[in-house]
Amino acid sequence: MGRKEKEDQDKKYLYKPSAIDLFCGCGGLTVGLKKAGFRVLGAVDIDPLSVKTYRANHREVRVWEIDICDLAPSDLAAALGLEKGRLDLLAGCPPCQGFSTMRNLNGALLIEDPRNDLLFEFLRFVEALLPRAVMMENVPGLAGDERFAAFCNRMKEVGYIGHHRILNAAEYGVPQRRYRLVYLAGFGAEIPFVDPAQRMKTVRDAIGGLPKAGESGDPVHDIPERRTQKVMELIRRIPKNGGSRTDLPDEYQLECHRRCNGFKDVYGRMAWEDVAPTITSGCFNPSKGRFLHPEEDRAITMREAALLQGFPRRYKFPTTDNKSAVALMIGNALPPPFIKAHAVSIKKFLSSYGNVKS
Repeated sequence: MGRKEKEDQDKKYLYKPSAIDLFCGCGGLTVGLKKAGFRVLGAVDIDPLSVKTYRANHREVRVWEIDICDLAPSDLAAALGLEKGRLDLLAGCPPCQGFSTMRNLNGALLIEDPRNDLLFEFLRFVEALLPRAVMMENVPGLAGDERFAAFCNRMKEVGYIGHHRILNAAEYGVPQRRYRLVYLAGFGAEIPFVDPAQRMKTVRDAIGGLPKAGESGDPVHDIPERRTQKVMELIRRIPKNGGSRTDLPDEYQLECHRRCNGFKDVYGRMAWEDVAPTITSGCFNPSKGRFLHPEEDRAITMREAALLQGFPRRYKFPTTDNKSAVALMIGNALPPPFIKAHAVSIKKFLSSYGNVKS
């Protein structure tokens, strides 16, 4: 290899391609992009607490706290000094509640949620900025919706070659079972999907080394629990390391559980050597799923929830007793290791096709 050839290779390796994070939430996608070697220039979200959290962790990123429907792509581009076609990656996760299988009873109900149309706001930014690559993440239920078909068709018309897969985040370095739709598109060329990791990370890998909750000095790990004596007695009886309420005699079942034969994970414990269940906005409440600590008689803390999502140990969240607000941000976040895995493939694509410009 000649000297100039080596210099060009080193330049491609060291250069950080640019990215914009739409619907950024508290910053999970941005963390993943940064870990993959991207330089995140701008981010957009409407939720004040999420934006506050994002800014506390990504001070160098220009953030718009605004309804994306009210933001002109030209204004964003001008503020960031971006010409059309110069952005390397546009990424984001348009809010997806209306596509959720839990919310629409696995397709049995037709839910017209205005947030579903935010998919086309994402498309509006693609058309205006014409990035070299696009990554969009969402719930699996989006795949069968006519709006997603329209989105894909329009992307093709604009010049993108895109495709999607439904993947389990647990196979990409996230210690959690979480199925998501990932759409990747390159301008004029296809972006390959990355292969799954060789080993899954477990609950123990993620939270096994944490200090005792309530005494750690980390406010996010020390937010206290408040349970009735009856519920605490139920929790204490759940077998350690993966046990469930279904392991208990009938006399220890709550009345509501006797009447319902579903939702078997409710009041269940996580297992040390397995991945966690999907971390949702209800992850602080054992009545919402298998969210009890493997050994201790409590639900997981918000720090544990963040680690099971793949956030860094020292990621900053607001100091508040309002667990539901913090849990909502964490549960709605994109798992950083999952994003990193696909962003690494995108970075290789940008380099291979000569799309990264210095």
